[in-house]
Amino acid sequence: MEGISLLILATLIATSHASHVEIPRPIHLLRPQTGAGGHHIQGISCFSWRLGVETNNIRDWKTVPLSCEDYVGHYMLGDLYRKDCKLVADAAALYAQNLKLAGDGKDIWVFDIDETTLSNLPYYAKHGFGAEPYNSTQFNEWVYTGKAPPLPENLKLYKKLLSLGFKIVFLTGRAENQRKITVTNLKEAGYHTWEKLLLRGSSDENTTGVVYKSGQRKKLEKKGYRILGNMGDQWSDILGTHTGNRTFKVPDPMYYIS
Repeated sequence: MEGISLLILATLIATSHASHVEIPRPIHLLRPQTGAGGHHIQGISCFSWRLGVETNNIRDWKTVPLSCEDYVGHYMLGDLYRKDCKLVADAAALYAQNLKLAGDGKDIWVFDIDETTLSNLPYYAKHGFGAEPYNSTQFNEWVYTGKAPPLPENLKLYKKLLSLGFKIVFLTGRAENQRKITVTNLKEAGYHTWEKLLLRGSSDENTTGVVYKSGQRKKLEKKGYRILGNMGDQWSDILGTHTGNRTFKVPDPMYYIS
């Protein structure tokens, strides 16, 4: 009986301690009912398909394979996505803190916005995870709500970079007419200060992401800025020219921008 009593006491103590452990707040509370790594498309696992996407071996795809939509949703709303984001953010922070900045205000870190600093998971949880063609009208309606939450790992990185003396530049594919709501959303999400917010103007409407962002980074360097870090969720954010000293890719198997 004494052994049983001690076991019960130990269990109660462990339960008490566990109740005080802070659980990281999820980006979005919903969870897909299905979705696992065992899903396959034409004999290829959805896990392997996602790996191919993240390594840029699968390119120019338009939609997530239908049989992999639940898998992608399960990944994006689960712990693994957050752990993958943390790995990238931690690597970026380690790199940044080992740099010696010039101190003249010209050392910058370039961030993409959607799925990099802000997360659109509430939108995708409602409308699906990429198996259907992109609906620009619905997505823009979501953007204009200004309710996109931060990607927590990159918000922490952003604050770390500011403390180290970096200037922040947001370079996004969002349109110039979305500037006001983007400013509001960024600030409400915790991104309170930056050097520049660059959005796509009318002259950039027909250019690819690679060409547009390369051009914007070139303009920054012509103004004397030094791009020491460059982070985005799309390969088009970190490829091209004037990419900076080092690039960091945030995982995103939901869509592909060329």
